[in-house]
Amino acid sequence: MRKTEISELDEKIVAALERLSHVLRTLLWEEAVESRLSPIQIQSLIYLSSHDEKLCRVNQLAQEFGLTPATMSDAISSLEAKGLLAREPHPDDRRAQTLRLTAKGRRSGAKLSRWSDPLKEQLRQFPLEERERALVFLLKLIESLYRAGIISVARICLTCRFFRPNAHRDSRAPHHCALMDKPLAERDLRVDCPEHELVA
Repeated sequence: MRKTEISELDEKIVAALERLSHVLRTLLWEEAVESRLSPIQIQSLIYLSSHDEKLCRVNQLAQEFGLTPATMSDAISSLEAKGLLAREPHPDDRRAQTLRLTAKGRRSGAKLSRWSDPLKEQLRQFPLEERERALVFLLKLIESLYRAGIISVARICLTCRFFRPNAHRDSRAPHHCALMDKPLAERDLRVDCPEHELVA
């Protein structure tokens, strides 16, 4: 393949990712209009619904979403005013606060987490093998972006010290997680692992 053909291929991949990004932004914005919350408030509620409290601080959320702590704090204050979350002193650090969803916030987070369902419905039309290949490609791209310093958070198997790629001969589950001590199929690879520990 010539250099120009490779360049054109890369441009097409970037254009396709940009188009998908537009779809995700549109779906999230539609949910924002319906719920009367901003996109970042929706993402924050969903994040807090599914992460351990050690990852539920304003600075952690700011890093997660690529925002300044001040911008993130404004979004959190708005959610707090709406009775969706509360700030609690962290037991190990008096200067830090842990963010906890209220009962109302948990209900909202569960409802809002369905914002991407239309995209998932389309994904189900494709064979499982194609979806697995797509997942592996996207995880490798995330890993590459993380290593290049373009994104700051990547709690994926490929960047974890417990991940052993191609450790098993079984093609259905070739990888291994040393933390769980179990083989992993490609569909088992995690995009956001709560037990993730960055490889040295």
